[in-house]
Formats: sequence, C-alpha cells, structure tokens
Amino acid sequence: MRDDAFQRAVALLKGARFAVAITGAGISTPSGIPDFRSDTGLWQRYDPMEVASLWGFRLHPERFYAWIRPLLEPLLTAQPNPAHHALARLEAAGRLHAIITQNIDGLHQKAGSRRVYEVHGNLEHMVCLDCGWRGPLKDFLTPEILTGQALPRCPTCGSVLKPNVVLFGENLPWGVWLEAQRAVEQADVVLVAGSSLEVAPVSQLPYEAYQRGAQVILVNLSPTYMDRYAAAVLRGDVAQVLPALADAVLADRAATDSA
Repeated sequence: MRDDAFQRAVALLKGARFAVAITGAGISTPSGIPDFRSDTGLWQRYDPMEVASLWGFRLHPERFYAWIRPLLEPLLTAQPNPAHHALARLEAAGRLHAIITQNIDGLHQKAGSRRVYEVHGNLEHMVCLDCGWRGPLKDFLTPEILTGQALPRCPTCGSVLKPNVVLFGENLPWGVWLEAQRAVEQADVVLVAGSSLEVAPVSQLPYEAYQRGAQVILVNLSPTYMDRYAAAVLRGDVAQVLPALADAVLADRAATDSA
C-alpha cells in the first residue's frame, strides 16, 4: 500500500488547508450494509425506479416497504467500521473539515465525526408527503409494520409515511446541499471514499472541485470517471486503506503527543 499514489495522498492531506471527504455506499459495506451499484449490489435484483423512486412510492408504497423492510435491521443496527473511524480521527486532528455523504445510515456520526452533510437524508425520521408531518422513525418499528401487515401512516392525515431519505426523482434537502457545496468550494483537497460517482448531483462535486484547482484523492475498489483527473487513486478496501492513510497522515502528531 505504500506506493507512490499512497505517499502522494498522505502528502496532500498533510499539506491541505481545507480538506473534505465525499463518501458513498462502499464505505459502509464493511459494516454489513449492502451497496447498490456493484456486481452484487441491490440494483442487480431490483428496479430502482420501481421500488426507490418518488413516483414509485406515491403509486405503490407497499413495493417500497417490501424492498426496504429487510434492509432496516442492518441499516439501524450497523456499527462504524475502521474506515468511518479513520475519517473521524482525521477530523478530530484538524486534517479533515467536513464529510459529505450519500449514505443514510448515520455511521459517520456514530464513529465520532461532527460535521457531516447527509445529502441523501437519513433514517432518523419519517415524513408525510401530503401534510408535512415529521416524527421519529423508531416510533413506527411496530411488529405489524416490520412484518408487512401494515404501512406506517401519518397520525395527522392518515397518508403513508416515507422515511426521510431522498428517493430517485426527489430533490435533495436544500439547506444541507448548500452547505455541502460551500464546503467543496473551499476545499483544496477532496477525498472520495467508497463512491462509484454515478449518482448526480453528488457525482459532479469532485470534478467541480478539480476545475477550481483542488487535488482529488480516490479510494475505491472499482474505477470511476474521476480516475483520470485524480492526483492519487488508491484501489482497495476502504476499511484497510483509510486507516492506513490516517495513520500515515497523523504519524507526526502521534510522535509529538508521545514525546
């Protein structure tokens, strides 16, 4: 792992004035959460437009819940893996200023990261698309709903509730998206980890940063469109690469603290 690309990534993060990370589903797969776009991902078995789009939800919410119900337990019980902890360590040391994540699992926060922009929402709340009611998702984890005997319904208007996650065809949470964009605009180094960079508009952020002169580091198992523009491409398991990267970046600090 100590090849030229790795050393270049270490030097970039050590010298960064304002580094941000962009993470995707691949950073959570070591925690037991399935990804979507790999050869074994969920979209190999399901049509996302049918089960995970806004119009699909409005027409057939029962299909959405049949799809997401088996995922709820791994999503809600998963624990951070070494990749999440590595980013949290970099943030705590002042080497990373923000994380922009496409994930809805909250694992970055569980690992200790403080400035996390969840641009695709999260599973903390349920929302009503008709009246705007909002409440904790955990209140709807009843046996009837978990076994598919009933759908979660709004206590105000009776409409079927949707988890506060962004479906295909749905707008990103505007305030969070603006904060994420501002972070990328300030960045001189962008670390992309575990993302195929295939879902817009998040997929566009690294290239926009590159166009403004930022250096891009990619950590991913498979190629992305940004490989040709990146200053360093680290091909490997994020749960191994990111901890090694954090160790190398923080080595001087650790030596100083132990002196």
